[in-house]
Parts: sequence; C-alpha cells; structure tokens
Amino acid sequence: MDGVSVEPEVAVHLRRARDHMDAHFTEPLTLAGVAAVAGYSPFHFARAFAATFGTSPMAYLATRRVERAKTLLRTANLTVTEVCHAVGFASLGTFSTRFRAIVGVTPTTYRDEHVRAGGPPVPGCFALAWGQPQPDAMPGTARSEKRGHGDAP
Repeated sequence: MDGVSVEPEVAVHLRRARDHMDAHFTEPLTLAGVAAVAGYSPFHFARAFAATFGTSPMAYLATRRVERAKTLLRTANLTVTEVCHAVGFASLGTFSTRFRAIVGVTPTTYRDEHVRAGGPPVPGCFALAWGQPQPDAMPGTARSEKRGHGDAP
C-alpha cells in the first residue's frame, strides 16, 4: 500500500475494491457500490481507502479514467466527447474539469500537444472495443483462482 500499516484482512478487502474499480472504471460506479465490494459501509470504506492509498476512492477512480482518456486522446480517432463517455464520465463538463485538474491542460489541448507522429490514429471503433472486457474474462476464471481450487493443472 502507501506506507500505512493496515490489517492484512482489511488490505485484502481494499485491494479487492480497488481492483474492481480498475476493472470497471468505464461503468457508472458509486461509493456505496464499491464499498459493498469491500464489504464496508461507504463512510468506513472511504476513510480506510484514503488512509491506505492516500486518496479518496472517487479521486482514484477519476485518475484511472483520466489515464485511459490520455491514451485514447493520443492514439484514437475519437472526439473529446466520445473519449469522455468511453472512460466512464457521464458529463463532458465534469470530464474536462477533472482532466484539467489532474493533467494541467484541457483534453483538447492535451490531444493537440500529443498528436502521434506516423500513421493515422486508431479508428474509434477499434479503440472503444480495446477497452471493453473480453467474454472469457468473467469473474471466477482467473488462473490463480483455478489453481487455488484445484480446477486447473
């Protein structure tokens, strides 16, 4: 974690919730929903998450979404609005505000400053499909889980 001593059982629950946010950042996530993944009340989860990771759960989620948006803005042939919705923001205004707060420039300025040299950008339809979960990546099928239950060699 970030140098904070946390009970191992608490750390497992917090990592599970963080992993859930990483896997589902394009979906509309709520504090209550993510807290339920960890098995905590929203208030307790928010305090424990911030103490452990040094940021609030929703700030972590916004940062994760902006990281993906930066990649799409650099490499895909998508409008800023399409990128906004592709990474899970419901509002273009919120997306632009959060992007500027985290990156320091607006999404349009970022894209203009980081235009890729070389071939054309990735078509938007491919870029959008690239960030979607694969059908075989369903919960409970990870190799580590199978090995733990003796289901796989």
